Amino acid sequence: MKITVLTLFPEYFDHFLATSVIGRAYKKGLFEFEVVDFRTFTNEKHGHVDDTPYGGGAGMVLRCQPVIDALKSVRTPNSKVILLSPQGQTFKQGIAQDLSKEEHLIFICGHYEGFDERIRDYVDVQYSLGDFVLTGGEPACVVMCDAILRLVDGVIKHDSSSDDSFSAGLLEYPQYTKPAIYDGKQVPEVLMSGHHANIAKWRHEMALKNTALHRPDLLENLDLSSQDQEIVETVLHSKTK
Repeated sequence: MKITVLTLFPEYFDHFLATSVIGRAYKKGLFEFEVVDFRTFTNEKHGHVDDTPYGGGAGMVLRCQPVIDALKSVRTPNSKVILLSPQGQTFKQGIAQDLSKEEHLIFICGHYEGFDERIRDYVDVQYSLGDFVLTGGEPACVVMCDAILRLVDGVIKHDSSSDDSFSAGLLEYPQYTKPAIYDGKQVPEVLMSGHHANIAKWRHEMALKNTALHRPDLLENLDLSSQDQEIVETVLHSKTK
């Protein structure tokens, strides 16, 4: 897995590559990470990468020339080019899982008022974190790269990601650790029973309850068993009281 980021702020990614799980995986060579400052590709004599919008309006617009020339310098037949844009589809866990299997991802981070529209003709897909606007694409890029890279083989243990929220369409079940009792609140006895089948059953039921309670919209596309449906309906009924 290789990730290339086209950005005006290469230093934005220094901390990301030096911290925690991602930092350790990067040092081990489990993935490649390349940051390209597309300002170095501009043909404007003063080094500008933006200009005023045709038709008037507030703000500055990124020129297509430096961005596209930078993209052409790193793109290969196996690259998947991602434009970070509020117009993109919402980034989700399933997308992260699919992208983690790609050979080479290229992220284009915008800034200023927006992109020259012609840049969109050179990308494969557009993603957004949600219905809000950031000062640039870099924060969104870090979030997406973190979600993708943690799914790359060897970055974390497979068991650590297989039960993640959204991985199976449900939110994650509650987690506990020592001490068994704190401030009068006790860890559920089933988790200390050593009975793996009962623990698995409890976790599945709690994942259903968490999802029904906090994100019932996620249940709409799931094929639930009659027993699961009964659990969900009980939670939804209790919410309406």
